[in-house]
Amino acid sequence: MAKVKNVFVCQACGYESPKWMGRCPGCRSWNTLVEETVRPAASAGLSAKLKESKPTLLSEVNLEEEPRMHTQMKEFNRVLGGGIVPGSLVLVGGDPGIGKSTLLLQVSDQLARTGRTILYISGEESVRQTKMRAERLAISPDALYVLAETDIRRIEAQLDDVRPDVMIIDSIQTVYQSELSSAPGSLSQVRECTGALMRLAKSQGIAIFIIGHVTKNGALAGPRTLEHMVDSVLYFEGERHHTFRILRAVKNRFGSTNEMGVFEMKEGGLAEVANPSEIFLQERTQEASGSAVVAAMEGTRPVLVEVQALVAPTSFGNPRRMATGVDNHRVSMIMAVLEKRVGLLLQNQDAYVNVAGGMKLDEPATDLAVAISIASSFRNRPTKLGEIFIGEIGLTGEVRRVSRIEQRVREAYKLGFHQAYIPEKNQEGWTPPEGMCITGVKTLSEVIGLALNSAESSAPSDFFPHDF
Repeated sequence: MAKVKNVFVCQACGYESPKWMGRCPGCRSWNTLVEETVRPAASAGLSAKLKESKPTLLSEVNLEEEPRMHTQMKEFNRVLGGGIVPGSLVLVGGDPGIGKSTLLLQVSDQLARTGRTILYISGEESVRQTKMRAERLAISPDALYVLAETDIRRIEAQLDDVRPDVMIIDSIQTVYQSELSSAPGSLSQVRECTGALMRLAKSQGIAIFIIGHVTKNGALAGPRTLEHMVDSVLYFEGERHHTFRILRAVKNRFGSTNEMGVFEMKEGGLAEVANPSEIFLQERTQEASGSAVVAAMEGTRPVLVEVQALVAPTSFGNPRRMATGVDNHRVSMIMAVLEKRVGLLLQNQDAYVNVAGGMKLDEPATDLAVAISIASSFRNRPTKLGEIFIGEIGLTGEVRRVSRIEQRVREAYKLGFHQAYIPEKNQEGWTPPEGMCITGVKTLSEVIGLALNSAESSAPSDFFPHDF
């Protein structure tokens, strides 16, 4: 057997070196040399024995509908696009202690109870420690196999005996190939082990879930090619000191990348939240200025969230603009439109915008709610609890059309909202629910006049913070 050769390759220009160097001699870049494995070419005799793959017409491919594997967590199935696809490779990332292992262990239990064979590879815990965690979650199925191993070759050797339908790797940073001299968790180890798992998933039809660590910036650790190799990339988000967790897909070859699942961490594990809108709105303060509700689309599901704003006179020369959950540049643009087109003097005001519940909104339909919350805080006039604001704002101050307006309005009606401010062009072609008042608006100044000038406030009608 030919010996495997290790070389160091520059990730910027491709320069190869037999040893590591801090600076690449080819492109003069620092810290770009990464260890890679050069495998010997197959001999002529061995190549002749290999069965060659031939091109096939796409029309001649026999497509057999293979059912997806469903869990009892509808939120988990939704994020994956309708269930687990056999032969898929899924990467799950998240902060330490957020609940990645708990989620996949509960998924393993639910699949095992339906007759599936599950192989759980634990590289960070012993078998006894995994058993203790399973007992805490009330998990003890007969079809759930546990293996404490980190060598990828030994893991492959166990597949012939177990023949699992689903395999979970916890985590990819602990798995290594003995042919490589680098330590587990290095760039070359993570990439080579993921490549081996991808070949296993595609050749044997095993659905493989990989748990990946994240860096301090929140990105997945390892080479960027890791996300390109897998079929789906899921992020498990949430604050460690809060009970709610959000599972969202940033890449999915078998479904939408805009889907989101909400879970609640309890003593017995994760429990799915069927209606996230109630969770995000249950602590909304009545008669408080600087608050507006919007129906945002997360994939195919409308979710109602509260946008909060606080506008106060600045104590410095340059006013501060801070946003959490929405794009900071988008907020600055909306404030410029409010000042130029509506006449609000915001150039000497600090502005803080927050999306309650830890949600992240990235669609233009949330512009109107952001603008109303800023104007409400600036004028100290609250919006009514039964009002919802949906629309995109242009630079000329117009309120532009958004997509799926009917689904957004119906979701708001289910939760007790009775007044919706939407773009005028979105009123055509559909009928709102009975009892839902729809107001079509053309400009931002129009909706501010309707929503804020008619609202009751404890402050005088001519109250403006900058008067002080």
